[in-house]
Amino acid sequence: MSGGGKSGGKAAVSGSKSSSTTRSAKAGIQFPVGRIHRHLKNGNYAQRIAAGAPVYLAAVLEYLTAEILELAGNAARDNKKSRIIPRHLQLAIRNDEELNKLLGSVTIAQGGVLPNIHATLLPTKKGKKEGESQEM
Repeated sequence: MSGGGKSGGKAAVSGSKSSSTTRSAKAGIQFPVGRIHRHLKNGNYAQRIAAGAPVYLAAVLEYLTAEILELAGNAARDNKKSRIIPRHLQLAIRNDEELNKLLGSVTIAQGGVLPNIHATLLPTKKGKKEGESQEM
């Protein structure tokens, strides 16, 4: 029976000078490289998975996540809110050209739509005619 916790039952020996460093820490990223490697192996995407593949994929996923969260945080701040809600994610993604292209077929629950009024529905402006002069 293994001990509880995320270490898988492997207890660190006290006084040992070698400590394990995660692949995420070696790559300098936050996303779990080991977990992504496991999912790549178990997903039957290929017979063999190179050592650099999960590192690269984790870095890409972390970058995309950071980009979306930054834009959503800006949208939340614009709406004077302190928390990001699905509406802020929707506004962030749809206002960014590249993210909108990447996530064009994605539906965000409770996201709503971008505010947009077609130009033909707006009232026409009653301005002065071009032939009139403004002399006094």
